Amino acid sequence: MTATVREGEGEGEGEGEGEPCEPGEPGAAGGERAWWRVVALPSEHGGWGLTLEPVLLGLLIAPSWAGFALGVAAFLAFLVRTPLKLAAVDLRRRRWLLRSRQALAVAVAELVLMAVLVALAVGDAGWRWALPAAVAAPLVAVELWYDVRSRGRRLVPELCGAVGIASVVAVIVLAARSGHDAGRLAAAAWLVLAARSLGAIPFVRVQIVRLRRGSGPVRGSDAAQAIAVAVGAVAAVVSHQLLLGAVGLVVVAALHLWWVRRPPRPAKVLGIGQTILGVALVLLAALGVWVF
Repeated sequence: MTATVREGEGEGEGEGEGEPCEPGEPGAAGGERAWWRVVALPSEHGGWGLTLEPVLLGLLIAPSWAGFALGVAAFLAFLVRTPLKLAAVDLRRRRWLLRSRQALAVAVAELVLMAVLVALAVGDAGWRWALPAAVAAPLVAVELWYDVRSRGRRLVPELCGAVGIASVVAVIVLAARSGHDAGRLAAAAWLVLAARSLGAIPFVRVQIVRLRRGSGPVRGSDAAQAIAVAVGAVAAVVSHQLLLGAVGLVVVAALHLWWVRRPPRPAKVLGIGQTILGVALVLLAALGVWVF
């Protein structure tokens, strides 16, 4: 779970940043990109973990068929962002290309499948899971607002999107359980994964800048680690079952404080390391719920 791991992170942001190339145009590796990769697959490597970790934690601590359906729907929501963004950007710039039509077709298909999955979840669990989704909706809307303007790689939309998608763990928990204790567990799990993103994204951005320039200020990353630990402590207070998750956040913050003072690693190594940390935190948090 991390920010977009690209060596251009934090620089050159503005109109046109991160805009996908046309189908058949040379990609980053110099070869032609298949149309479905251009219009259907997100280029943000960190976004895959950002989306799947809340799904994994939710299903580990509160498995249910409704939760599984909502988890798949959340993953589709992550995927549909790419074709929707592409079509919206082209529409905003008053152009309608082959890629625009392809993106719209992919987006419609994914949205229909999402609707079917949500309907199945509602039929099985009702609407009790909808509250965290409603609370997270403004955060996701902020990210989409920046995305449509090709500014989605800035810090604000990345943080809003990350905290918003972390709500999926609360959605899945409430789809499987009801009552006061379930609500506390759902809120605490959301806080743990939100804290993970609040610490990881600024750390990654600082490391990418240091990778490009050879050095850079680390105060922003350090402050983010303090915030992550504080939010983790709140999670442990909300539900003692997330105590191990809060402890895991302290360990992750300590590693970030250490790594940010060492020579930066290549972007791919940085991304792999963040994925490992994210999965480890999910497993530790799930263990805490099982034990307590």
